[in-house]
This record gives sequence, structure tokens and C-alpha cells, in this order.
Amino acid sequence: MHDEHAHERRFSGNADRLRSPERMARLDVERVVALATEGLHVKNAPDVGTGTGVFAQAFAGLGIAVTGIDVNPSLIALARDLVPAAAFREGTAESLPVPDRSFDLVFLGLVLHETDDAVAALREARRVARQRVTVLEWPYIEEEQGPPLWHRLDGDAVRTHATAAGFAGVEALKLDHVDLYRLAL
Repeated sequence: MHDEHAHERRFSGNADRLRSPERMARLDVERVVALATEGLHVKNAPDVGTGTGVFAQAFAGLGIAVTGIDVNPSLIALARDLVPAAAFREGTAESLPVPDRSFDLVFLGLVLHETDDAVAALREARRVARQRVTVLEWPYIEEEQGPPLWHRLDGDAVRTHATAAGFAGVEALKLDHVDLYRLAL
């Protein structure tokens, strides 16, 4: 399925800003991945909206077979350089290029607020997940943290979309600069 709005979400700025030490410190990548996988036995996971691959790298560091999925082929190329052992595919959150129930955990990293249809993206994540879906949201507009993210979702919006997508519950974890939502299937 072709996403007619995908071109609008392709990052065309300075990719070095996405992986800057300051931005990564704010994301606390390893802690986010540990919380996303907490309580689960995860063998494989897609990093949807993989960007430059920093979350894919953290998943791989835990011995998890990771597949990075992003709408932007330029960012996929950067991610491949960072995590050569991971698989990477071009795709959108609304139409994941993988079979049903093919991953233990689906990680939507900083992508749900960029989708054209958040409910469709969550339904798609639910379709491919066996254990849990996690959503990472960046609730602040801070230009120095990287390119601006235009339409953020707060906790109420994530809960509303998750309920509409058929999830049984949402657990919100507030971190210093990001919010992580663990969605129960």
C-alpha cells in the first residue's frame, strides 16, 4: 500500500543532529529499551520509525534480532551503517511490511505523532505484535533536541487511540524528556 503522505514525513535536515550526544542523553536510549522490554522474553522486535538506528542498536545490544522500518531511505542507510547486523526495510507505521504476529515486541519510536492515522498505525502494530506494543513520545518542542516534531500526542490521546485500535490497556511511564507507553494486547 502506497502512503501518499509519506514524502511529507521524510527528514531532510542534518542527520548529525539526530544522533548528537545531547539528544541521545535526553532520549536515554538504553533505559527506554530496557523499559520497553521489561517483563518480556523478547527475541525479535521491529523499530518502527528507526531514524538513524540508535534504538535498533540498543535492541541489538541486548541480543534481540531487530528490524528497522522507516519511511526515509536516507535514514535507513545511516541506520545500516550504525547497526549492520540488523535488517532494515522501507515502510510506514500504517502499513508495516511484515506478516501477522511476527514480532514479540513492536517499538514505535518517536513516530506515532507523525503518522497520518494514529489509530491505523496502532492497529498495524497490534497486528504484528505477539506480546506488547510500546510507543515513545517526545512531549516537548525543543529545537535543540533535533528537528521539530510537529504534532505530539499526550497521554490522553495515546490512550484514546490505543482503545480505538483494540488494546486492552495502556501503561504510561514518564521519563525525563520522553514518555513511554506500554500497550497491552
